[in-house]
Amino acid sequence: MTDSIGKSIARIEDQPLLRGEGRFVDDIVLPGALEVAFVRSPHAHAGIRGIDTSAAGKLPGVHAIYTLADLRPLVANVRLPLQFRSANLPPDVTPFVLADREVVFVGEAVAAVFATSRYLAEDAAAAVAVDYAPLPAISDCRDAIAPDAPVARLEGKSPGRKSNVLVEFGQSYGDATAAFARAPHTVAVSLKQHRGGAFSIEARGAIASYDANEERLTMWTSTQLAHEVRAFLMTMLRLDENQVRVVAPEVGGGFGAKFLMYPEELVVAAACLKMRRPVKWTEDRRENFLATIQERDQYWDAEAAYDDDGRLMGIRGRLIHDQGAYTPQGTNLAYNASTAVPGPYLLPAYELKVVVAETNKVSTIPVRGAGYPEGTFVMERLLDRIADERGLDRAEVRRRNLVPLEKMPHVGALKTRSGSPVTLDSGDFPKCLAMACEAADRVGFPERQRRARAEGRHLGVGVGIGVKGTGRGPFESGIVRVGRSGRISVYTGAMPMGQGIRTALAQICAEQFGVAPERVAVIAGDTAVIPYGQGGFASRQTITAGSAVHMAAKAVREKALTVAAHLLEVNAEDLEMRNERIEIAGAPGSGLALREVAEAISGVPGYAMPGYFEPGLESFQSFIPHGLTYGMGCHAVELEVDVETGRVTIDKYVVINDSGRVINPVIVKGQLVGGVAHAIGNALFEWMAFDAGAQPLTTTFADYLLLSAPEMPHIDVTLVEYPSPGNPLGVKGVGESGCVPAASAIVAAIEDALSPFRVRIDEIPILPARLQALIAQGRGAAGSLLDGSR
Repeated sequence: MTDSIGKSIARIEDQPLLRGEGRFVDDIVLPGALEVAFVRSPHAHAGIRGIDTSAAGKLPGVHAIYTLADLRPLVANVRLPLQFRSANLPPDVTPFVLADREVVFVGEAVAAVFATSRYLAEDAAAAVAVDYAPLPAISDCRDAIAPDAPVARLEGKSPGRKSNVLVEFGQSYGDATAAFARAPHTVAVSLKQHRGGAFSIEARGAIASYDANEERLTMWTSTQLAHEVRAFLMTMLRLDENQVRVVAPEVGGGFGAKFLMYPEELVVAAACLKMRRPVKWTEDRRENFLATIQERDQYWDAEAAYDDDGRLMGIRGRLIHDQGAYTPQGTNLAYNASTAVPGPYLLPAYELKVVVAETNKVSTIPVRGAGYPEGTFVMERLLDRIADERGLDRAEVRRRNLVPLEKMPHVGALKTRSGSPVTLDSGDFPKCLAMACEAADRVGFPERQRRARAEGRHLGVGVGIGVKGTGRGPFESGIVRVGRSGRISVYTGAMPMGQGIRTALAQICAEQFGVAPERVAVIAGDTAVIPYGQGGFASRQTITAGSAVHMAAKAVREKALTVAAHLLEVNAEDLEMRNERIEIAGAPGSGLALREVAEAISGVPGYAMPGYFEPGLESFQSFIPHGLTYGMGCHAVELEVDVETGRVTIDKYVVINDSGRVINPVIVKGQLVGGVAHAIGNALFEWMAFDAGAQPLTTTFADYLLLSAPEMPHIDVTLVEYPSPGNPLGVKGVGESGCVPAASAIVAAIEDALSPFRVRIDEIPILPARLQALIAQGRGAAGSLLDGSR
């Protein structure tokens, strides 16, 4: 074996992308393809009295215009299946293929126009006349749960469902009531965590083609879960596995927004089957703002009970979560957030009531972080309040409440949505906190802050700690094969989408065969090459797919050595594998090329198999995790706030991250930096505005601000390795870890910078105008004392 794991090799998937040779959905050109444009609702809530397509249908290049009535004979149901099939939800919550008699959010697709170009299709879509009857719309999830609130959806609801409350559930353990009764101190917060989107560089897209010779529908789609899309297409179009192939070519980012099948994909596939010609759709950015899922809008009221030393005794509260108009997956976002609150801390008692409400806005499902940043924000805000009330250092309050090393692994009382206990499996949380404080030079910060204030500048420091459950099941698959050419290939149900998973899997496989990782071909995102797969989500793929590939590569290696030993008439223990050869130990150049072993085991027609081995050098393995593994991140931030403009400038950002065993350090650090960048946007810039009538007000990047290069600070990342006992590689996921504590640390640092103004921040994002208002409020409350601090 070679030492491939742990090396920062260059990503093997990058060269085609750097040369402009990557193939994304929009790069696929099929002769005779029609392009589709969707007629989308301009209303947040309205009845549909009629759709007139006659004028649009006469325009040049228009081939067809479909409404739900046209597609109804082609589909098994007018609504999409619930994509988390185990969720206990009413049957009336999923999106329609196309709107039926009612639209319930701005951007809902009402009709589809197929033409010889997208331009012609869009012109015709504008000519489709829809007779809408506007209805009351609900925008704020807090208003939605009021007894007299207008109902977000009227049509298709189950009998008896008269309110906007989708589900209510709770999380609890210990005796929170008793904890609060005996606690000497309590603090409370009311927090708002606002909507945001995923906004990958590549928006959604799909192209479908039907091959009459193969009797097979093939769809190329920008997705995080090719096998699940195939399953939904089979269900909705009444097809089987032999009749549907789904391929995810290069995926230009997912971040959760492509972790489901959308109605548009089904329309593309159904229309292709109906017209027997290719159909293509590429989402434009306005559609991306209107119709692609978003995350959150959560309102938390939480209070903490604690003792004289600042140690937690209990937390209780309520969460109201905005689900949007439909529920395509389940309530996993709200569930994850509700179980994430305890995080890495010892919390003796916990009681949270969760209300999931429907509104007339686009649906919410997890975006990068998947509820963990939201739950972490609640805990970190409470700990900061405790520190302030007791006059303690904020980092010290965290240290006193962290799960200590001697209590690891720590089995919590809460359960993941799959039913396994929340178990912090490995790590030294207090040590990571100490490392972060040292790397950020918190000891020297008071003097820096004093000097800055003397100059009229406001510096602040903050820390945030969070854990992220990674490696979510139920399984992932991997095939390792040595072909007759001698080429080592990996086939997997994992989904590359920019995170470097091909390189990681190549390194894991190469470790067993003594070859350079670039000698391993990794094929992913194609349902034709591997029968089962779950795809990319929940920071899972290195754990699940990596473990499956590891097990398969070991099995193939052992078989290759056994076959070679038979052919060479030696003991397998005397052989070693390196440089694509199996050689007698200590005798370079002896033995057989790996290609020769693969050729021998492929068999000769009419002759016996050598040694009566099963044919082929191949192994198909699935790794089934028995629970999540938890990575931990500690972030320390130093920043400056301009009190006149509200601008926040991050001067220093430190990340200490437990990533378990690291496969490729440079990729891991890149993922963490990307997660921090995402979270800086969530904390400071990204505001998805809706008015009181649920009309979206931010529909371009001129209005919705993403973090850009000038605002991006240098991120100082240190990796610590506490291998997980939950998988054979000891790895932990990192794709979302950088997001989890970042907003908490940033907001804490802003508060610290503005402590002379007694500013308290209970919302994200915190925009300059809001900061200016809070500063002005503080100035007014403190009068001339604050003027002197400037």
